[in-house]
Formats: sequence, structure tokens, C-alpha cells
Amino acid sequence: MIQGIGAAAGVAIGKAFVLPAWEWDVPDRRMEKVDLAKEFERLYEGIRTSKTEIEVMKNEIKETVGAEESGIFDAHLAILEDPVFMSEIQGIIERQYKAAEVAVKEAIDHFVTMFDLLDDEYMKERALDIKDVGNRLLKHLLGTPDITLPADTQPYILVAKELSPSQLVHLNPDNVLGMVTMAGGKTSHSAIMARALGIPLVSGLENKLTEPLQTGDLLVIDGDEGYVYLNPEPEIIARYTELAEKQRRRKEQLQLLAAVEAVTKDGVRMRLAGNISSVKDLELALKHGAEGVGLFRTEFLYMDRSTFPGEDEQFEVYRQVAEKAGPHSVTIRTLDIGGDKQLEYFELQEEENPVLGYRGIRISLDSRELFQTQLAAILRASAYGKMKILYPMISSLEEIRAANAILEEAKQDLTRRGIAYDPDIQVGIMIEIPAAAAIADLLAQEVDFFSIGTNDLVQYVLAVDRMNEQIAHMYHPFHPAVLRLLRQTVQAAKDAGITVSVCGEMAGDEKAVPLWLYLGVTDLSMSPQALLRVKHRILNSDSRESKEVGAACYRLPTSNQVEAELVRYAHELEQERLSK
Repeated sequence: MIQGIGAAAGVAIGKAFVLPAWEWDVPDRRMEKVDLAKEFERLYEGIRTSKTEIEVMKNEIKETVGAEESGIFDAHLAILEDPVFMSEIQGIIERQYKAAEVAVKEAIDHFVTMFDLLDDEYMKERALDIKDVGNRLLKHLLGTPDITLPADTQPYILVAKELSPSQLVHLNPDNVLGMVTMAGGKTSHSAIMARALGIPLVSGLENKLTEPLQTGDLLVIDGDEGYVYLNPEPEIIARYTELAEKQRRRKEQLQLLAAVEAVTKDGVRMRLAGNISSVKDLELALKHGAEGVGLFRTEFLYMDRSTFPGEDEQFEVYRQVAEKAGPHSVTIRTLDIGGDKQLEYFELQEEENPVLGYRGIRISLDSRELFQTQLAAILRASAYGKMKILYPMISSLEEIRAANAILEEAKQDLTRRGIAYDPDIQVGIMIEIPAAAAIADLLAQEVDFFSIGTNDLVQYVLAVDRMNEQIAHMYHPFHPAVLRLLRQTVQAAKDAGITVSVCGEMAGDEKAVPLWLYLGVTDLSMSPQALLRVKHRILNSDSRESKEVGAACYRLPTSNQVEAELVRYAHELEQERLSK
């Protein structure tokens, strides 16, 4: 047994197909000074062609997997426009008279080596993006074909040194049982896509193999624990065959719950909604039993384009979502760019700490016309369904009032134009900044509902960047400080008589159900993939027992103890279910 990193859950048993390393042989070719202009033109043509290909792949992923995953390719486009990377290539051509492909290869090697020396797993994995983009550019400069995956229908376990998003775009999930990579980890782009595609992945086998894996080797991989078995004994195959069958049956059983209401054994009703980025995401959420949309991330409407979307274009998308959601409500978060979400056509100044910088409502309030356009589109769609407006990154009363003033202008403009809308549309705020949680009692007087965004709330409370692998172990959603702010926020909403929901990753963690029942939170919004798992936990829970567990968690002094208590209770419920 070889221990790697479990990067995407699931079990796979099958024969290996080893993908050749994507490395080009680039002879050191030099140019005459008079030919430099021609060499630069070759470089720029290769960049243009590469960008076009990346845009095509981005759109394919958006259609087949989802808008959020397609954002991976924004990072690839950004590399081709990065002034430091391009300056390195241009400098080698101009100063050393080297051919474009030689300059690109040397620039790739330079940056990859530099990132590999950093003691930061996240930066090491971003080096894979540079290699992916650089190799695409090399392919065009050298005129060499892509290394393709096998086209036959015999399912296989894909083995590679590393897998790039470009290679995974054209993957047929029906042919790939699982994946194994020597490099990478849980935050790599290949891991993100593997999880979205539902393909088990074990990464990080570099220097852990006593012999290289060969095409045709029989493998068993465990994407939950990070195990890889090479040509295993029959008993190992039998054990994992049984486990794989259990997982398959569990998926089928969970799907049967799609039409079932989320009610505890003693009758407490909970509403589970979906977090979406597109109409396609909504279709998947509804298939998994979502009762409407608790969070529509509208920034993805702005990302796959070269200009801001107009009012009519946004209205059409929001209208489709409203109509597909039927009787259920749709909560639309206004534009939340900045931080890790940038727009190519909306230039933001570089910031020392963009996560704490110019983002969310701060940008909207400074861009009144842009903000009013989006609000008008949402208001128009409210004539076709139950819509709600959600402001992100709120930290003060002044921001709410300023946003509502622009909303009022949008309403007046629609009235003048004779366009229908819901004049009583509900307006809420994200509670994701500690300041908002601290003054939740004041903010509750100004809005119709709270939506708690636990992802940012946790990282701000604990001062832990959740994308930084070096300190990722310190990112604890069950930290007592987080739990206290959750309780304070929920109590403020109850005292003001407004509704409160949770839309961060904690909402999709079935272990957390006792906390929500204890706090009295009955509205949760999560990724479509988490809906059935959380519903299953609710259906098998007794609210009185769960509240006791939740209360016990609030008496524990450390996050590890809180999580251990929630895991213990989850195991107890599962054992009780299996014994029946």
C-alpha cells in the first residue's frame, strides 16, 4: 500500500493508463538580430491562439461542469497577460537572440523552479498552471500535437506525473474510473475538477513509489484515505469492491430522498436550498431536491466576457432562475468581485491584502451606475418569482443605507419606465465580517434577513487565509470563537423578528446539523452535491438529542473537542441507522 493524499473522494478499481509527461524537446536555437521582429510576431500569434483555445475550454467546462470550476481558466488567461511572465520571455528573445520557443521554455523552467523552492504547497501547485499554459504556448510555437487521453471505451485509472486542467477538459468521466498523480494536492486545480466530475483522485505520490506505475498495472485507489494499492492481493480487491458497491448504493439511496422534505424524526422542518452560479447549477440543485436558491453568485455572469453585462442580459438570466425555481425563493447576491475574483475589463489596483481590500459592496457603492443596473435587472425578475436581494461584505449601517438608497433609485426608474417589479422585495445582508456579527442587533433593524457566509467569517475571525496550505490546518469552522459569533448573530435576528440562514460550507457539512438545531437555524443553503447528504442526516436526527449535542459543543473549549463531539454523534446516528 502506498500512502498519498486523498484529493477527491471515492474508490476505484481498474487497470492503469500512464499518461506520458507533457514535456517538449526544445533545441537551443538562436536568431539573427534582423529576425527579432519576426520572432516576436511568432510569439504573439502563439499567445493569441493559446488564449482562443483556453476560452473555448473555459466555455466547455462552464457548460458541462459549472461556472465556478470554469474560473480555473481565468488564472490561465491571466498568466498569458502577466507582465512579469511575458517580460521574462521577451527579455530572453531581445537580449539573448533566442527563438521564441526557447525563451518560453526557459521562462517556464525559471518560474517553476522558483515556486518549487517556496515552502508553500499552494504556490507549488500554481507552478502547475504556469507549466500548463507554457506548454500550450510551446505546442503552437513548435507545431506539435497535443498528448491525448485514450479514446477507447474500456474504463481505466489515469496515472500521470501531474494533470493539468487543459488535459481534464476533454476527459470522458465514463471512461475514467479514477486518477493518480505524482504531484499536486487537495487545492490543485486538477483536484477541484476531479471533485466536480465525481472522479476519485489520489495525489502526492512523488518519491513514494519503489517502482514506477506501468500501463496495464491493476490498481485500487482510495480517494478518501489517499491509499493506492499496486497489483493488490485478492482480499484487498474484494474489500474495496464491496466498499465501492456500498458507495454506489448509497448514492442511489440518497437520490431517492430528493422529493422528500427535510424533517427530523420528531417533526422539525428544515429548508435546504442551493448555492448556484448559473441556470445549469440550479437544474442540478433542483434534481437533488433544493427548495429554491439560497445564494446566487452573480459575479460569474460578469467573468466570462470582455464588458459588463447590461440590464436586459442580466434580467434574462435572473428571470430564468426565478421561473425554474417555481414557488421557491431565489436569493441573489449582488456583485461580489475583488479579492480572489477579478474582471479583466475592470482594472483594480494591486493591493497588499486584497481579501481585506476593495471588494463586494465597497466596489458597488463606488460604481453607482453599475450597481443600479444590476438592481434594476433583479427587480424586473422579481415580477416572475419570489426574489430576494443580498448585499455582500457589509460591515456598517452606513453601507446598508447607501445600498438601499441606490435600490430606491432603481425602483423609481422602473416605475417611470412602466416596468413591473415587486415593490416589497426583501433585502438582506451577508454576515461574513466579524464587525457585522458584532453589531448584528443594529443591522437587524435595517434588513429583512441575514445570510451567514461562514467561509469568510471563519477566515476573518481566525485570521487564517483558507487558500494558504501552510496555515490551512488552523482554519477551524468549529472554533469556539466562530460558534459564539454564530450564536450572537442568530439571536440578534430572532430578537428583531427577521429570518436567518447559513450559506457557507458549514451549511453543507452534515456534522454541523446539531449546531443549527441547537441555534434554531432552519434554513441552510449549500452546493448541490451536499444537499442529499445533509437531508439524510436531518431525516435520521432527533431535534431534542441534537440540541443537547449542540449545547454540549458550546461548552467545549477547543475546536478539536467540538469536532470530535460532532463526529461521535454522527457515528452514533449511523450505527443506529444500520442496526435497524
